[in-house]
Amino acid sequence: MDNGVKAAETPWQIRSERPEDAPLVDALVAASFGPGRFAKSAYRLREGVAPLASLGFVAIENGVLRGSVRFWPAYVGSEKILLLGPLAVQSDQRGRGFGIALMKRGIEEARGSGFAAIILVGDEPYYARAGFTRVAPGRVRFPGPVDQSRILGLSLVPNALTTLTGPIRRAKLDDPVCADGAGLGAR
Repeated sequence: MDNGVKAAETPWQIRSERPEDAPLVDALVAASFGPGRFAKSAYRLREGVAPLASLGFVAIENGVLRGSVRFWPAYVGSEKILLLGPLAVQSDQRGRGFGIALMKRGIEEARGSGFAAIILVGDEPYYARAGFTRVAPGRVRFPGPVDQSRILGLSLVPNALTTLTGPIRRAKLDDPVCADGAGLGAR
């Protein structure tokens, strides 16, 4: 529930991303991941697809955007899933709990949304703190090079991670892009 009330134990709040936050989120993601992000398989799956507005969250402290997370629709085989990312926190604010709080809020809101699971590419020790586990190698195949040991998932419906299998694909294209030959065709 997004009531805008600050959590009692933190001097900051997690709230839904608003349209006016988009330029700040984009700048934070650019500062956090640089231009190399455009070549990553996870980014390529998001290209031309709009993030789910109901699952975009920001961390705000004293009116300053400290972090953000977005979720994107996709498919693994025929199962509707979410891609988490990017999760971005200002570099000088890391370690304060913004990232975990953003993920937990997104996961809470994603439950019951009709998606089977959340998939991401990341560091298992960090994301395990929000409940993510390693996906069995070869079960989820990205359309490009990805370290199989970094593919993590979280079931939103019982046993989703044990039954997911197949290539990961875009859900649909919201903005026209040229992906010919990249194996990223729309569903």
